[in-house]
Amino acid sequence: QMHLVQSGGGSVQAGESLTLSCSMPTWISGSYCVGWFRQTSENKREGVATMYRDGSTTYLDSVKGRFTCSKDDAKNTFNLQLTSLKPEDTGVYYCAAPLTDDGRPVVGSTYWGQGSQVAVSS
Repeated sequence: QMHLVQSGGGSVQAGESLTLSCSMPTWISGSYCVGWFRQTSENKREGVATMYRDGSTTYLDSVKGRFTCSKDDAKNTFNLQLTSLKPEDTGVYYCAAPLTDDGRPVVGSTYWGQGSQVAVSS
């Protein structure tokens, strides 16, 4: 059973924008820390954006000022707006929830979306 369902992503040129969306059950989005991660071509997984229970957010240093995460409570979605994209942003992006209160995934407890490919060409 897939609890998190992603949409969005694609191939763009540097400087363009994309939006990723993650649909999740209310019991997750309303109560827990949620986040976006990406898997790079070097097979490295890194946290891109985290939204904490109080609504505050943190971002990977390299995406600060360019990426914005938000929740749409009416649609039960957690979204990531990616702007001013760079080739180094290329990767597979995953939403994940619930996370620990400090934004870490937990094996056996955290659900993952199916992944969205983001490809940025120069």
